[in-house]
Amino acid sequence: MIRWAGFNRFLPWRASRWPAILCCSAVLAAAGCQKFNLGGSAVIKKGSNVKMHYTLTVDGQVMDSSTGREPLAFVQGSGQIIPGLEAALEGLKTGEKKQVTVAPEQGYGVRDDRAIQKVPKTAFDNAAGLKVGSVVSGQAGNRPFQAVVTAISAKEITLDLNHPLAGKTLNFAIEIVEVKGS
Repeated sequence: MIRWAGFNRFLPWRASRWPAILCCSAVLAAAGCQKFNLGGSAVIKKGSNVKMHYTLTVDGQVMDSSTGREPLAFVQGSGQIIPGLEAALEGLKTGEKKQVTVAPEQGYGVRDDRAIQKVPKTAFDNAAGLKVGSVVSGQAGNRPFQAVVTAISAKEITLDLNHPLAGKTLNFAIEIVEVKGS
């Protein structure tokens, strides 16, 4: 064993502290610590509680925004937000900003012509008050729905049950406000 008296002056800690450091490392490993992030905030991964601000635009028009409101809060990987946005957030940290483009297949889906339904006017309590573009709510079995009136004839009302953003490419400007746990 070589002993050099000047060695300790090059270390910011004394060599006698190594056993304590190794012991703490072993305790953390035994406790199941999978990731030790020394300098930054938590990273978004499945199970993370996330808060973010966003602005959604479609064809250059702002459709929704959290500006001036509380940030959107959700659990990553739980299906609370559309799949394409959720996938794009994976790995981001608090304070990060990102532009995200989501294709219809990963957003609200492609338009489905089978979701266009003709319903007898007698099915509506307020058929006389409906106009093309009106949004109606209803229930099919135990499932609530919303639809847009697309046509009105003497006996029928045509409803579009597609999501209003179905078939649209979605553009999000997001800012991660908080990431906790996982």
